[in-house]
Amino acid sequence: MLRRLQILLPYLGRYRRGLVKGVAALGVRNIAAAAIPLGIGYAVDELSSGFQIKLAVQFALLLVALTALKGIFQYAMRVVLIGISRDIEYDIRNDLFRHLIRLSADFYGRYRTGDIMARTTNDLSAVRNMLGPGIMYSGDTLLTAILAVGVMGWVDWRLTLFALLPAPIVSVLVRYFGHRIHERFREIQTIFSEISNRVQENLTGVRVVRAYVQEDSEKRLFEEWNRDYIKESLRLARLSAVFLPMLHSFTGIAFLIVLWYGGNRLMDGKITLGAFLMFNVYLGMLIRPMVAMGWVVNVVQRGTTSLARLEEILNEQPSITDPPRPVAAPQPVRGEVRFEDAGLAFGDTEVLREINIRIEAGSTVALVGPTGSGKSSLAQLIPRLWDPTAGRILLDGIDLRNLRLADLRRAIGFAPQETFLFSATLAENIAFGHPSATMEQIRRSAELAGLGPDVGGFPDGYDTVVGERGITLSGGQKQRTAIARAILGDPSVLVLDDALSSVDTETEELILNALGDLVEDRTTIVISHRVSTVRRADVIFVMDRGRIVEQGNHASLLAGGHWYADLHQKQLLERELEAI
Repeated sequence: MLRRLQILLPYLGRYRRGLVKGVAALGVRNIAAAAIPLGIGYAVDELSSGFQIKLAVQFALLLVALTALKGIFQYAMRVVLIGISRDIEYDIRNDLFRHLIRLSADFYGRYRTGDIMARTTNDLSAVRNMLGPGIMYSGDTLLTAILAVGVMGWVDWRLTLFALLPAPIVSVLVRYFGHRIHERFREIQTIFSEISNRVQENLTGVRVVRAYVQEDSEKRLFEEWNRDYIKESLRLARLSAVFLPMLHSFTGIAFLIVLWYGGNRLMDGKITLGAFLMFNVYLGMLIRPMVAMGWVVNVVQRGTTSLARLEEILNEQPSITDPPRPVAAPQPVRGEVRFEDAGLAFGDTEVLREINIRIEAGSTVALVGPTGSGKSSLAQLIPRLWDPTAGRILLDGIDLRNLRLADLRRAIGFAPQETFLFSATLAENIAFGHPSATMEQIRRSAELAGLGPDVGGFPDGYDTVVGERGITLSGGQKQRTAIARAILGDPSVLVLDDALSSVDTETEELILNALGDLVEDRTTIVISHRVSTVRRADVIFVMDRGRIVEQGNHASLLAGGHWYADLHQKQLLERELEAI
């Protein structure tokens, strides 16, 4: 457990001054609390020999002062230590988010969104509870026990030993129940992750669920997970319900021992009445630490379990990183892209093999081929969303892995096959990569992407909120928004990964005409299943099973009579049938 807590040391180090103040307040509070029973015992002994009103008032004022001092520093302790736990929660949440957005695509293939959300919310709250109340009550419990037992031992060490007889049994119980609480809470958090993921998937895919009339089925599955969550939570509650009363029972046994043995010593005159009363008050003080110990064990075990789940994410390292000594990108970037024996494999699955192509700066090239031929995978290698597992890729003669990621990606405009829009305004989505863009630049990009005519029909124009994942837009409008976003930054290399698949052929023609001047002096890579989209390209590469199997311009590929020519004939026939 201590090894796992080491991850928190840098965060605790940032607030060491506050921690010192909080621990100092905790110390003063406990010293004042420990002095109260001592004052009571001394007062009883003094007043037993002869009651004096002046002396009684003095003792009363002393006890009031000690109680006030205890209250003031208890307030300061709580404000400082719990405040620091909130600050550390804030820091960890920021670091988690910063780390998550650095991680590569392979991480998100292994971890589900709901699981990540559960870790960054529920688990983080458990860690915060361990840091704030957990550490505070741990220190409070330890210091109270040390001071109380120390004074009790100084007054009568024999009675103290008898009073502490149940302590070894308590320590065994704490260890046993602590381990079981840890295991139960880990299971609960795993189920909670499953529930979070189920909710996230159902809300995101609600239209699919409704389209296939699977509402009842999904409700049943959710109910099963929810039932498991309740069952495990009740098991943990029952464990805690046994643990805490058991601690109470052992404190009761300690009281009985003090009453029996201490009463005998009082009757024999070996201790004074004040000392006997003081022992009972100190023992009462020890009840709270013993009960708090059970609560602390519960909180700490939950916190360490959650911390381990957070550590799993923090220990993940991005597979795509900046080089140790990055090479400066040429200014300006011309946009020549060259693949040299490039290959890509995911485990044992080979996606791309022996790709050797050269894309001239300022040219327009197209990638076509059957579904699963590797077109999108090849495109994703250019902005380093993946790195080739064989060979290399160069931009203006420089290996992409030698460039800073930020420099490389600023030079590339990328409209992916799966369009993602944020729950923000249309203008904010277009300007996502360039928040300082002017409204005029946003409008121009939208016009070039063929989105301009549609904006007039939106309720608030460019200030229209498009909803989560752009739910209020059609598929074609989403794609055109993504194209507008890609071209806004005036990139040297523009990659359109099947970015016109959701628009009709007439709209496609308008967009291609509008983009004509824009792509004239920049490297443009177009991926499409439509011949009409790629026929204007300078070079067309035909892919099949991860290889380049044909290349040439539109006319030469038609004359070749292979896959591309067959695709062209098929799409001509489809158009003729649609026209009937």
